[in-house]
Amino acid sequence: MKTPLILALALIAGSPVALAQQAEPAKPYVAPPWTYKTKQLNRAEIDALLAKPGQVLVLDVRRPDELITKGSFPVFLSVQTADVDKLAEYIPKERTLITVSNRAHRAGAVGDKLTARGFKVAGAAGSLDYEDQGGKVARITPPAPRAAAN
Repeated sequence: MKTPLILALALIAGSPVALAQQAEPAKPYVAPPWTYKTKQLNRAEIDALLAKPGQVLVLDVRRPDELITKGSFPVFLSVQTADVDKLAEYIPKERTLITVSNRAHRAGAVGDKLTARGFKVAGAAGSLDYEDQGGKVARITPPAPRAAAN
């Protein structure tokens, strides 16, 4: 009696109902409208700014876990979005800033905030957007887990 049961299960698994429950292919990212005064930078603009390392500072406003999983530009200052106001005095005003987040929206908001405080912000960049346009970001290796204290 096991053979008909297995055959019935195999037929059910291959039915259109079972196939319809499979995951749909991932949809391409569609950016929400840009609502910031800060310019959204493309790869060519970012590369041109990065070619002047003595004049520019990359300010990454993402969480540490995002920096590890998504990568960033080779050299950057990491200040999370929520901490920008209280740490602004440590951000050099003599440098042109590129604010960075995953898709540039948090970076755009921070760029607007810093511009209002007198900083020179070239624009906002998304590290994922930069990669989508053929750029390469640096990957950060997470530290090894610490051994449990005895």
